[in-house]
Amino acid sequence: MTPRQSKSERTFTAPRSSRGLRLPRSGANSVRPVFSPDEVHPPAREEIYQVVMALIFCFSHGYLLLYGDAVAHLGIARRIFDSRNPGLVQLGGVWLPLPHLLMLPFVQKMDWWQSGLAGAWPSLASYVLSVAGFFQLCRRMLVPRWALLATAFFAINPNLLYLSTTAMTEPLFLALLIWIVLMTMHCVDAIKADQSTRVARRMVLLGLLIFAAVFTRYDGWVLGAAAWCVVAWQLWRSQGLVRRVAPSFAFFTLLVAAGPLLWLCYNQHFSHDPLDFLRGPYSAPAIEKRTSPPGSKHYRGWHSVGWALLFYTRTAQVVAAAWETGFAVMAAALAGLWMVLRRRIARASLLLWVPLPFYVYSIAYGSVPIFIPQLYPHSFYNSRYGMELLPALSLFACVAAAAMEQHLARPGATPADVSSPNTGAGNSVRPLYLAALVLVLVNPLAMVYGSALVQQCAQWIERHPSNLLANYGPPLVLKEALVNSTTRVPFERNLALVLEDLPPGSPILMQQSDHIGALQDAGIPLRQTINESDYDSWHAALQAPSDHAAFIVALAGDAVSDAVQQHPEGLQELTILCSTGQPCARIYRSEHFAGAGSMGDK
Repeated sequence: MTPRQSKSERTFTAPRSSRGLRLPRSGANSVRPVFSPDEVHPPAREEIYQVVMALIFCFSHGYLLLYGDAVAHLGIARRIFDSRNPGLVQLGGVWLPLPHLLMLPFVQKMDWWQSGLAGAWPSLASYVLSVAGFFQLCRRMLVPRWALLATAFFAINPNLLYLSTTAMTEPLFLALLIWIVLMTMHCVDAIKADQSTRVARRMVLLGLLIFAAVFTRYDGWVLGAAAWCVVAWQLWRSQGLVRRVAPSFAFFTLLVAAGPLLWLCYNQHFSHDPLDFLRGPYSAPAIEKRTSPPGSKHYRGWHSVGWALLFYTRTAQVVAAAWETGFAVMAAALAGLWMVLRRRIARASLLLWVPLPFYVYSIAYGSVPIFIPQLYPHSFYNSRYGMELLPALSLFACVAAAAMEQHLARPGATPADVSSPNTGAGNSVRPLYLAALVLVLVNPLAMVYGSALVQQCAQWIERHPSNLLANYGPPLVLKEALVNSTTRVPFERNLALVLEDLPPGSPILMQQSDHIGALQDAGIPLRQTINESDYDSWHAALQAPSDHAAFIVALAGDAVSDAVQQHPEGLQELTILCSTGQPCARIYRSEHFAGAGSMGDK
């Protein structure tokens, strides 16, 4: 027995070509037209071509390992098997483990680890899944042409395409975010239709997706809790259904709660602190304290919700659209959000906005700053976090545009009137869709080439170099990676050249947390090194460096450098490597360790 629907939810089935905004269907018995001139197929091969071309471009330009975090993610995945103490202990206690586990089959291949391809394969798959899921999500709220437009705006975003070729965790989380929202919508529809079997299956699938999201990023903890609340509220309103699906709901609840509990237990077991990821030496507050100059003020947004909201929304605008058109996209998305709330259209889609409060709180109270060149201090840091609002901006902006098309088709019409069979969209409103299509297609071109083109034109007119729109090209996420790797990549390459000259198989004492990329570049197996990932051998080596390793790499200010200063006996300094913006590296040879040959002995 299907529960009676509210007046606002009862609609008539109409030809898809006559509508822009897709209103809720009137139940399981709604008849879908056999053919519609507006019907389009979901992108499949196109998205694969796009991301493969992005991979070829980024790989050929050496962009896969620009982010230091991407190098670190690959290092964590590699050391699970390739270390002196292999096993789950190598997952660490701050970054969540699923991305590293997905890289595990690929990162053991030395060439893929060195090139960064080991992290690209899971991200490429995540991109394909996110685009496929996003189209289905859009189709539940929009007619096919507007759904395709929203999907295109999302899929051809240059920042997303770049991240989808790296070992960063954002592509995987975006895929999980989209599928969690989609599965929540499926679950809500099944509950409203009183279909207990479908509800049970959807809850199990949703629980598994939430479990994966919880082990991908901490945003997933909030997203999972929000999705559980949506399902629990709908079940509570369904009265008799909740009793029939009680076992499945209990299992669903167990899956939602199991992820955070398991991670707390993991931190307690290996770090002896269940909240090590919040207050340990590699937590966000510790990093913020360690990287801030002594006596400096806190970053703008610290303990200020208003500034935090400004920084995050501004970042989301810049990564989503070229130049200052992000303001229009944000305004349209907020209008679409209001329409969804007012018309009660698939309100489970509001879960796409979960990253907004999460990051506002993280910036204000979680020691997670975001810096973009458009706002003081005009630098680059964590701009990729704005990518998580891209699905919400893409979908809800098109919801507003589709609603405007409805209004132009019949001014003053109610939602039910506009969706009636006698209402035609007509040719008068097609220009709105065509204009939106042109803007969507031009947006990625403007983000990639627009700034350089404008500067060249200004230089040609003014007869001297111009910095006009310099802050808007190349795409923000890629530019952050380029700027922040300017000194790190050459330093690690030069250090790798030194390490390559060491005798093969010689034990090396080196702290890896900041410059594991040098070992990666040199192709040195991690089990050949003594590092902080093996607690016992690491602390023993720090007490007597010359007795435990053939060669010692001391970076100014790290634990090995301090150990060398306290225990210099038996160490011969071989070379000093200094680079602007990076700590000086000193390489020592042990005179006590048996088998410590000279550099170049191969």
